[in-house]
Amino acid sequence: MATTVPQNPTSQTVAALLPRLHDADSDFRYMSLNDLYTVLMNGHPGFLMNDYNTCARTVDGLLRTLDDQNGEVQNLAIKCLTPLVLRVPSSILAPLIEKLSNLTTHNAVDSSIPATALQTVVANLPKPVPGAKQGKPTLDAYAAISKVLIPRLVGYVVHAPGSRPDLPPGMLEHHTDKGVDSSAIDILTEVARSFGPMLHESEVRALQKVVLQVLESERSGSVVKKKAVVAISVLAVYFSDDLLSSFVSQLIESFRNPHLTPVKRRLLINIVGSMARSIPHRFGPYLKTLAPFVLSALSEQELEDQLEDLSEDEERDPQVDDVREAALVALDGLLASCANGMRAYTEDSIDAALRFLKYDPNIANDDDEDMDGEDFDVAGELGEDDDFEEEGGFSDDDDLSWKVRRCAAKVLYTLISTRGSGDLLDDGTLYERVAPVLLDRFKEREENVRLEVLATMGLLVRKTGEGSSLSTTSAIEEGYMMGPPISRKRRRGGSDASMFDTQSAISISTGITTPAMPPAPASGPRASLTELIPTFVRAVSKLLSGGSIPTKQASITLLKDLISVQHGGLSDYLDQLMAPLVEALRTPSSLTGGTTTSVTGGAASTGSTLRIEALSLVKALAETHTSSVLKPYLGSLVPPVVSSVEDKFSKVSAEALNTLEALVKVLTPPRSAVLGQEYQPQLMQLYDIMLLQITANDADLEVRQRAIHALGVLLARTSGPEGSKLVSASKRSAALDALYERLRNETTRLAAVRAIDAVAAMATDEAEFSSSWVQGVCLELGSQLRKADRSLRGASLAALKNLVMSRAGQTNLDDGTVEGLNSVLLPLLTTNDLHLLGPALVVLSSLTQRNARLVVTPDMNSALCSIVLAPLSGAVLDAFLGLVKTIGEQKVGRPLMQGILKDVGVTGDPAVVGKAVGTLLVYGGPSVGVKVDDFINELQTAQDDQRKCLALAVLGEAGLRLGPSSPLTPELFMAHFKSKSDQVPLAAAVALGRSSAGDLARYLPVLLPAISNRGDYQYLLIHSIKEILQQAGETHTDISQYSQQIWQILLETAHTDDNKAVSAECIGRLTVFDPKTYLPVLQQHLKDESPAVRGMASQAIRYTFTDSEESYDEVLKPNLIGMLNTMLNDTDLENRRLALTSLNSAARNKPSLILPHLGQLLPCVMKETVVNPELVHEVQMGPFRHKVDDGLEVRKSAYETLYALMETAFSRINIVDFYDRVMAGLDDEHDIRVLCNLMLAKLVTLDREETLRRLDAIAERFRVILSFKPKDNAVKQELEKAAEASRGALKVTLQLQKAFDRGNPSHTWVTYSEWVRKDFASQLRSIEEESREKV
Repeated sequence: MATTVPQNPTSQTVAALLPRLHDADSDFRYMSLNDLYTVLMNGHPGFLMNDYNTCARTVDGLLRTLDDQNGEVQNLAIKCLTPLVLRVPSSILAPLIEKLSNLTTHNAVDSSIPATALQTVVANLPKPVPGAKQGKPTLDAYAAISKVLIPRLVGYVVHAPGSRPDLPPGMLEHHTDKGVDSSAIDILTEVARSFGPMLHESEVRALQKVVLQVLESERSGSVVKKKAVVAISVLAVYFSDDLLSSFVSQLIESFRNPHLTPVKRRLLINIVGSMARSIPHRFGPYLKTLAPFVLSALSEQELEDQLEDLSEDEERDPQVDDVREAALVALDGLLASCANGMRAYTEDSIDAALRFLKYDPNIANDDDEDMDGEDFDVAGELGEDDDFEEEGGFSDDDDLSWKVRRCAAKVLYTLISTRGSGDLLDDGTLYERVAPVLLDRFKEREENVRLEVLATMGLLVRKTGEGSSLSTTSAIEEGYMMGPPISRKRRRGGSDASMFDTQSAISISTGITTPAMPPAPASGPRASLTELIPTFVRAVSKLLSGGSIPTKQASITLLKDLISVQHGGLSDYLDQLMAPLVEALRTPSSLTGGTTTSVTGGAASTGSTLRIEALSLVKALAETHTSSVLKPYLGSLVPPVVSSVEDKFSKVSAEALNTLEALVKVLTPPRSAVLGQEYQPQLMQLYDIMLLQITANDADLEVRQRAIHALGVLLARTSGPEGSKLVSASKRSAALDALYERLRNETTRLAAVRAIDAVAAMATDEAEFSSSWVQGVCLELGSQLRKADRSLRGASLAALKNLVMSRAGQTNLDDGTVEGLNSVLLPLLTTNDLHLLGPALVVLSSLTQRNARLVVTPDMNSALCSIVLAPLSGAVLDAFLGLVKTIGEQKVGRPLMQGILKDVGVTGDPAVVGKAVGTLLVYGGPSVGVKVDDFINELQTAQDDQRKCLALAVLGEAGLRLGPSSPLTPELFMAHFKSKSDQVPLAAAVALGRSSAGDLARYLPVLLPAISNRGDYQYLLIHSIKEILQQAGETHTDISQYSQQIWQILLETAHTDDNKAVSAECIGRLTVFDPKTYLPVLQQHLKDESPAVRGMASQAIRYTFTDSEESYDEVLKPNLIGMLNTMLNDTDLENRRLALTSLNSAARNKPSLILPHLGQLLPCVMKETVVNPELVHEVQMGPFRHKVDDGLEVRKSAYETLYALMETAFSRINIVDFYDRVMAGLDDEHDIRVLCNLMLAKLVTLDREETLRRLDAIAERFRVILSFKPKDNAVKQELEKAAEASRGALKVTLQLQKAFDRGNPSHTWVTYSEWVRKDFASQLRSIEEESREKV
């Protein structure tokens, strides 16, 4: 039977299909239902609204097919209900629900079909949106639920007395023959989930009452009771405070019942755990009473009593272990959801988890076992347990104590995840009490439990190393290729292209430096971990030797975590690990090990995954241990790694190449000095397999890319005389040709560019590259600069820079290549992309030195003139001035000078134009056609302020670069302090400072007395001092003979409000020059009686954090925490704000000094994030009264500091407390909400688990923000803030949806997420498009 469904169906289309639903042939019935479903889905939402008769007949037809003998017909009938309930008139809903609730099937095998259909109807009805006005469809749907379904569930009328006088027995009432229908519980749960916000209190009470009756009934089965626990947790969200209190009181009374059975006790404990997860914030106040009931089931006394009561021949009651399992699951939920409330029970929780982690009643004297004893055999499941069963008459199939141990491990995992970033790790609890027991339980005989133990130990190790783990090579590669960030803050000593120097980054990525393990701290978590390493390695080595594939894989992952945290640390233990590790490398990829689950999720463990983990471990060992340590094992490691490269699974092959690259670093200089040429055959093995993978056409793309990168590392590290002994000239030439060939291939181009970059950066010999290779590669790299792929352009430009600037590259460049490079680089001379502009300027500067006449063309001069129109700063400005300097030195700067002066002049940025002209003026000399005197004359005769400012900038730069030979005098600049212009005096002050920095001996004797004598120009002269100190810091100029005099003057000027900020900055810069002298003085000023002096000292200290060197850090380190504590506890509100900004700066610039002492500082920051009611007051403004919060700025600074600490010291922040303040910030003022949105966006990645637990709270707060409607008379600023707040909430919501919607989020979040998708669809699309454009 073939039918065609029309594009725009009508009610007649539906009516025509209904007779076929009763056909004798089940295939016809099925096809008719399928057509009906298509019609309902395609039809207009209202196409059935006015045809009551057809709707009623459709309902009857579907109800009849629900009792069909064919299961597929029944399932399709249920599926049809989904679109039907949204398209029928509201008057049909109540009869539909009533008929479904009374439907009894006679032909169907599955008796739950009516309940499933009813649940489908409830789930697809229009749902209410909390906090928003409900539409008519939602109100009608709720009316049908309230009128029909709730009375049918509970057995009596609840909210509308008299509306249903005659009711059949309730769906949740006990039936003599069937008991309670578990499907009815599912329906009740769906009602609560879908219509909970609209339920009246009487309905919630009635539903709660009937669920309690099910829970308390002896005739209810275990499945029914489990579903009832879920139902009560869903209903709990909508309990009133009184109802919740009453319910908890009932729980407490039940717990105190002297005749409480194990089954009943387990049920009550399950309810506590489920309620804690469902309503953590409302349930928290009741923990003081309820938590002891959960913990009592895990107490040592109860365990001892049970063992005493158990006779020798008596079998254990499995219900007792069920209670313990439930108690541990509930405890896990309490610790995860109510972390703050459970702090009082931390010790009891740890005791309980450790007690039952060792709980194995079938093995006597478990506590006395030694891990080194013969009984520690993880392969016992292969046969030894059979003997035990025969002797003791016990079967492991009957032993369920392993579930208790597994739950205990999960409790410890949760405890470490929620408290391992703060107190429990820092005070030693986790390493003193938990870690030894975890290590001891590596001998666990049940694999599921053992994997949980390994995962928990791995988490503890990772928490120990958070913030100090190794940087990955891939991260470095991605970072250096695109150049440095553009910043206005310049580090001391920065010059020219130094900021664009990628050689240091390449040195790290190619492993050019020998790894060195940092010394272990004397105390703290890492010191404790170091003490455990011998026991740790001994236990893991046994697991690697005799464990199953999942156990071996988990053990290797644990070793990788240890190496990452300790930066090595296994030098003395490789003998124990190497043999089983090599065996793991040889595991056949086709071998399967089953699927296992742990707290970290489920994963299939196979021979391939084990080999990948083993290869990754070898890579970590090679990157963190010296060649001398690895020397005895290279002979056994290299062959299995090489064979893994040829594995048929591409992921194994790719990982093997990563490992091979790490071994290359071990076998090549300078690390291979201790090896000599002894291992050259192994290195040639690596070379051959890499070249084979690069040239193989059938190799996977990822494999070829990894091989290219590894070959680049090998060539880079064998550069020079020492390397030539390891790789012959012919092999090097063949490898370079292969890289050139791969550079010309689109799929491998980017990998080849990065490999060539590494080779060029490390090249030391002029003869390393042939002329044809250099010229061909340069032009090929240049051609990539025209491509649209930004990462390819950035990498190509970086490689080109290193190749052109290397000795080998410069020697082999010809004029044709230079001309070709010049043509492709000129389009990059634009401020549209500063990341590419800087390196392009550096390359052009190098080419100009080689052939200035060929490079410096009119087109180039025009491009440079266009650059100075924009404000440049930082590394890009240095690179630009470096090129200008080179042009001047090559005596080809006249056209450029004319172009800047005529075509740009005052239209450009005066600071940039002035520096460019001044630099060209000094280094070009007479060849540029203008002299210093010309600008002096311009300054004295110009009538407009812009020309004067430009002349001052030129003269200031010229004075700086001419130094003592400069003809300029201080009076020339100071004469313009009197100008009435707003711009000229400050420009004169800056120019005076720059010129003074070139000749301190001539200028400072004039400036310093002037600061004291000329009160009117004091502010300008301090700006000159600021410029002098900044230049002195960058050029390391000695100012010691003037520093004391400058210090005293600055302290005097800092008392004036206008001078306070700039004087503080100067004092900070001066402190960096001589910290031993001035830092103690600043420390004393922090305790001064005057708030102004204390504030000045705080500001000065903050400025020292951004521009300083290691010598300053050595003096700062013992004083920093004391100073910050003093500042944060200042009594003055403004000074505390300054203290928070200082801590913010320290967190970003000195994280290593802050991290160990964060426990002292963080409470002060947290305290400042709390709204202080004493600082909130009302002010009268005309007829209106406004609230003013004097603490807002301090609070905002506190949140900014938290944001900085989150980025640099997140591992040492207690996540529960931190998240509490973020949640509070979402209820605060607009600026703070913006910061908290940024924090939430990062927390999704930083702590996924805690974010998942907070989804409900986030949904509630975001719903309030999105539902806010500004008043009709709101001003433009208020409207903009409201729009920005909504957009910020939607951005974070979108990120949370992507992260969690595919998992199993709570109903509250799902409801909120659906509401946002429906009501804010256009805004979400706009945000998604914007994010895609940024990417």
